[in-house]
Amino acid sequence: MSYSAGPDNVALLDETIGGNFERTAAAYPDIDALVDVATGRRWTYAELNREIDSLARALMSSGIDKGDRVGIWAPNCAEWTMLQYATAKIGAILVTINPAYRTHELAYVLRHAGVRMLVSATDFKTSEYRSMVAEVRPEVPGVSEVVFLNSPDWEALRQRASQTSVDELRSRIDSLTPEDPINIQYTSGTTGSPKGAVLSHRNILNNGYFVTDLINFGPGDRLCIPVPFYHCFGMVMGNLGCTTHGATMVIPAAGFDPGATLAAVEQERCTALYGVPTMFIAMLGHPDLAHRDVSSLRTGIMAGAPCPVEIMKRCLEQLHMSEVSIAYGMTETSPVSCQTLIDDDLERRTATVGRAHPHVEIKIIDPDSGALVERGATGEFCTRGYSVMLGYWNDAEKTADAIDGEGWMHTGDLAVMREDGYCQIVGRIKDMVIRGGENVYPREVEEFLYTHPDIDDVQVIGVPDPRYGEEICAWIKMRAGAAPLDAAAVQSFAAGKLAHFKVPRYVRVVDDFPMTVTGKVRKVEMRAEMIRLLDSTVSAPPPSAG
Repeated sequence: MSYSAGPDNVALLDETIGGNFERTAAAYPDIDALVDVATGRRWTYAELNREIDSLARALMSSGIDKGDRVGIWAPNCAEWTMLQYATAKIGAILVTINPAYRTHELAYVLRHAGVRMLVSATDFKTSEYRSMVAEVRPEVPGVSEVVFLNSPDWEALRQRASQTSVDELRSRIDSLTPEDPINIQYTSGTTGSPKGAVLSHRNILNNGYFVTDLINFGPGDRLCIPVPFYHCFGMVMGNLGCTTHGATMVIPAAGFDPGATLAAVEQERCTALYGVPTMFIAMLGHPDLAHRDVSSLRTGIMAGAPCPVEIMKRCLEQLHMSEVSIAYGMTETSPVSCQTLIDDDLERRTATVGRAHPHVEIKIIDPDSGALVERGATGEFCTRGYSVMLGYWNDAEKTADAIDGEGWMHTGDLAVMREDGYCQIVGRIKDMVIRGGENVYPREVEEFLYTHPDIDDVQVIGVPDPRYGEEICAWIKMRAGAAPLDAAAVQSFAAGKLAHFKVPRYVRVVDDFPMTVTGKVRKVEMRAEMIRLLDSTVSAPPPSAG
């Protein structure tokens, strides 16, 4: 039957993130812990531990108590990592906010999580964070302080460290347990608004540890992390994966840049590299690759989407990543549930997402009956173990919908467990769209578009796209007497309010939606119709940079 349990020969880490970091810093004080390539800054483990302690004391001096929520809204930078570990040391819950969010989403997260302090970038790409924060501040009175990075705010915060003693910090650290919540990550919600997955020290510390343990990480390894920190891929598989093994975190740039990533690998002699398949495709196709020495690479992780066979072959040959691993999971499971091994053959590394992770159970069930299906049959992927989140923030109902009475997380993904125990992800029960590695739930986009005064009804679907995997398409019914909207008008309405990856690329105005006899919208039929019409009747201006 389709059930498997991962190995348990290596014990779970029974400590807090702060305790584990201090243990690593004591064991490897002179090894590089963090390198911020863009700014030329670097810290050994001993130096980084002192920086983190100083920031932790500054946060305590600012009135941040155990359990208080501290938001971080910024692209990858050294300060992001420092805040991650400083909040962990004092028991504050770090709320990680997608840098692509706009005012609509930012206000929701700050209000929903009850964020007390927000640490924010001043700007990034086309985002002017200062003006967006100013716009939403009246809506979120609970945010008592906003600290902007790269401004006098950050230095002013750091100066407060002297107001809290080392002994007071030590007392706070000693009061924490591995089961305490330490992170809230927002995932798009099927009911319209994002849900906050609450993760504990035990959740993410162990997942980061085992992800990198399976690629044989150690104190000599140097990991290039171009994936975003706001997501588990960056902060858990990346940062915690490094610090649990005394390896080096290398930040190549604030956001993904294939040229900068290749340059960082060469400069820092990185032994490992993370990315989603589109990132690896961009690096393999970059003109700088021929002139960069990337022979230091040995391993890495590809996740977020299936890996094409040819891309995997080129990673092995041109990027020297002979031990690259494939991982699968979701934010609610900290995130990884399955991973391939470094000596798995090419077929397993491209056709599957690996086997059950250490200390994790997985099963494939019939979505209707809940019964186990036989190996080789399709069903819903479920997982259980230390990695399952504590729940959704302030939402017992959605938590109960996701995690059953026996502790199984129901992912909504359709999967097949092969005879060898390796799993293949074949689809989704939910109608989630994955655009360029970002999860987009149509209901969230639909509920936003319902706020347009001329839209009577809207249905959002994903359609195939050669660049992003899928693109967002909205079918719209207009209110009586309203002029039809085109894609440009919808995009203009959403600009600055929805993250760019959620804004519909295609718009089709219709009189009616295809329906079942029971009155449910047939999105499968809509998708098929859009594929047929894509080259002719769809309104779609060139995508804006984002």
